[in-house]
Amino acid sequence: MQKEYKRYLVTSALPYANGPIHIGHLAGVYVPADIYVRYLRLRGREVCFVGGSDEHGVPITIKARQLGVSPQDIVDTYHHQIKESFSRLGISFDVYSRTTSEIHHKTASAFFSKLYDEGKFLEKETEQYFDPEANTFLADRYITGTCPRCGHADAYGDQCEKCGSTLSPDELIDPKSSISGSIPEKRKTKHWYLPLDQYEPWLREWILENHKEWKPNVYGQCKSWLDNGLQPRAVSRDLDWGVPVPVEGASGKVLYVWFDAPIGYISNTIELYPDTWEKWWKDQDTKMIHFIGKDNIVFHCIVFPSMLKAHGGYILPENVPANEFLNLEGEKISTSRNWAVWLHEYLDEFPGKEDVLRYTLCSTTPETKDNDFTWKDFQSRNNNELVAILGNFVNRAVVLTHKYFKGTVPETGTLTPYDREVLGSVSAMKNALEEHLEHYRFRDSLKEAMNIARLGNKYLADTEPWKVAKTDMERVGTILNISLQLCARLTIALEPFLPFTTKKLRDILNITKAFPWSGLDNETLLQTDHQLNEPVLLFDKIDDDAIVLQTDKLKKPVVKKVVPASPECTIDDFEKMDIRVATVLHAERVPKTDKLLKLTIDTGLDRRVIVSGIAGYYTPEEMTGKQICILANLSPRTIRGIESQGMILMAKEPDGSMRVVSPEDKIGNGAVIG
Repeated sequence: MQKEYKRYLVTSALPYANGPIHIGHLAGVYVPADIYVRYLRLRGREVCFVGGSDEHGVPITIKARQLGVSPQDIVDTYHHQIKESFSRLGISFDVYSRTTSEIHHKTASAFFSKLYDEGKFLEKETEQYFDPEANTFLADRYITGTCPRCGHADAYGDQCEKCGSTLSPDELIDPKSSISGSIPEKRKTKHWYLPLDQYEPWLREWILENHKEWKPNVYGQCKSWLDNGLQPRAVSRDLDWGVPVPVEGASGKVLYVWFDAPIGYISNTIELYPDTWEKWWKDQDTKMIHFIGKDNIVFHCIVFPSMLKAHGGYILPENVPANEFLNLEGEKISTSRNWAVWLHEYLDEFPGKEDVLRYTLCSTTPETKDNDFTWKDFQSRNNNELVAILGNFVNRAVVLTHKYFKGTVPETGTLTPYDREVLGSVSAMKNALEEHLEHYRFRDSLKEAMNIARLGNKYLADTEPWKVAKTDMERVGTILNISLQLCARLTIALEPFLPFTTKKLRDILNITKAFPWSGLDNETLLQTDHQLNEPVLLFDKIDDDAIVLQTDKLKKPVVKKVVPASPECTIDDFEKMDIRVATVLHAERVPKTDKLLKLTIDTGLDRRVIVSGIAGYYTPEEMTGKQICILANLSPRTIRGIESQGMILMAKEPDGSMRVVSPEDKIGNGAVIG
């Protein structure tokens, strides 16, 4: 007998904050997770949906070094962008935080300390590459050399990106530091390891015996890892970016990102529920579900459960419904080649079509094997399914009601056996919907929800109320009442999948409060004489030009070019500019704008206000207290009724993003740059 849980803790993989979100992330993790939690809420379940940005690790330090900014600058930019993009797509997190937060550092440090104090770690001294010029140990990605497999001269210490081989730094020919270019040397360093091998018998029983219901791809990968034998895994590394190892004498060492990141689920929950977080993580009546991609299976099914087991007191995941990868136009998504559909760009280029993307991605979710997104399929699903099936049915039902009954729900007359069959069939669809959703079969569940619209279209086509209107208006009233009841039930069935559309449909039907899931069994959600609002189209067709534009964009090579130099100027021209260091005392958004921040700054000479279009890259909280460089003698300009006295110096990257120019070290306000 299946256990009944009091509450549900749903986590989604923490996206890495060194770039934007693309459709591969969405299809594999975030859209399925959001569908599931929206379904649970409709059923009246207590749910906590946890997300956040993963902001530590070597790739972020590499990107920061390449761009000449701090790692914090990198994660601040992308955390804000990712969080905003998720919100715009309707991903309904209860909390979306970050691993650079104070509460996360405190939580991760305490987690490590408990395991350390209880002797749960192995302490090992090993030899690792060290850069004597930069005076730092080198992460694998900071070591380059010649690939021993294909001869590529710029292979990394962990991988050759030309031939795809997994490597170790010791295998590289003529290794060198990518920081200084010097030849690295081996030096001894101490780290702490989680002895996964000690947990192998327990993992075998917990996964292989007790969770045979897990998806075959998840179960199979776990079995493969266990059959190959587990080895101790380092939980620390030599780096200055991350959660410091809370051990005396561990200066310059941080928690390894794989250990640090999953604790983010816990710290983010604590941030949301500081007084009651333990009921979500330590109460056996809580069901925990991890939504991830297949590249994270080992961490969420073997490593993180072992960490929780070692700590003690925590519940373990009941399921980890990992998905495979989504390809794009027949090729693997590649961020380096810009072979991707970026969420923030899609939302800007297809305004009001959030649900079209959600629908397409759910329809192509790579549940059991890799799947493919194509722009032609996207167009076809919009035009042939959302417009022609769902939109067409709703529009016909509402338009005909306005035509024949002044927009009020008509009475039903005598029901025919066919009428009763149509009304009753929705309950069977509801049962199938529940079965699919409870077992994380989102493609099948979406098809089942759309079957209500298909049923409605067939019902109208079979009954032909526009013809019956010539002879029997009572019968027309019955037909349209049943059709409108199907529309009302669609607002429930499609809510997890198409939240923007169902809100629009509720507005058309003049439903002021969303129905619960149980409403799918109710054949009379709309009362007789209920007044409908005027009909509007739920969807419109996407033409070929819009699709060609997107496919052409993919064909364009990534050009990381530097903006050409401006025309020559003299030193006299430069000296006319008074560039100074200043500190932001207060920052706030300018009302009714998306891009503008109002900054009150201390220039060392005075306090003044500058209005700057940086709200897309920095939050007011991120700007407050930040040292910046300003052009102090620029003529004042009135922007949105606010006098702006000066201009912030910004750097524009090849991808179009902007970064504030700040001094590396704290400098007195008013210091002149030149």
